[in-house]
Amino acid sequence: MNANIIETARLTKGTGSNMRVDHIDLRVPEGCVYGFLGPNGAGKTTTLKLLLGLLKPTDGTITLFGQKMTAHNRLALLRHTGSLIESPGFYGHLTGLENLQIIAKLKKVPAGGIANVLETVRLYEQKDKKVKQYSLGMKQRLGIAMALLGNPRVLILDEPTNGLDPAGIQEIREFIKNLPVLRQMTVLVSSHLLSEMEQMADMVGIINHGALIFQGTMAALEAQGDSLEDAFLKLTGGGESL
Repeated sequence: MNANIIETARLTKGTGSNMRVDHIDLRVPEGCVYGFLGPNGAGKTTTLKLLLGLLKPTDGTITLFGQKMTAHNRLALLRHTGSLIESPGFYGHLTGLENLQIIAKLKKVPAGGIANVLETVRLYEQKDKKVKQYSLGMKQRLGIAMALLGNPRVLILDEPTNGLDPAGIQEIREFIKNLPVLRQMTVLVSSHLLSEMEQMADMVGIINHGALIFQGTMAALEAQGDSLEDAFLKLTGGGESL
């Protein structure tokens, strides 16, 4: 197993009855697709926002690339991450290419990488089309292209297949699964669908009511029951089926 590229120690957000993330210890090995699984409202998005410095922890620590994140090094560490949290924002009256040019300037990364990320997400042929004419799946891929600018070592995606049709889900799923090889990066992707994790994740962490109740390989999860779904239901006490 590779060294962990993301680690948290007792990462917490909230207090008392308003505990959104409850003392979790994430371990994300370098070069894998790590599936962060849990029902809606379990604390997935809050955890990802904590990792990206969008929220301040109540307690605990975050370690990225072997360095503990502090107020002094946070921005330097996060320059090596890309993310797509909730719905991506675009300028609909501009083309996909123009949107990426703006993001490249904001991220202060070379515009020369734009063609490469467009090819990676299979949008190069549609780069001159206005984004308001893009399908939902194309917009999701454009959002991922924005996150890929600058060639980050870690890509963090929050429910990237939400709202897509079956064909779009399959396309995004296959794309994510291949990123560690195509781009030599680690992907942390959240979902509330067990079937998605089964088809693209090497490792999985299950969060429920803010607590991390399982972390390990998909094979280790399946060994907890007669099937993956049975294992999940046993771990969550028969809660919402994913």
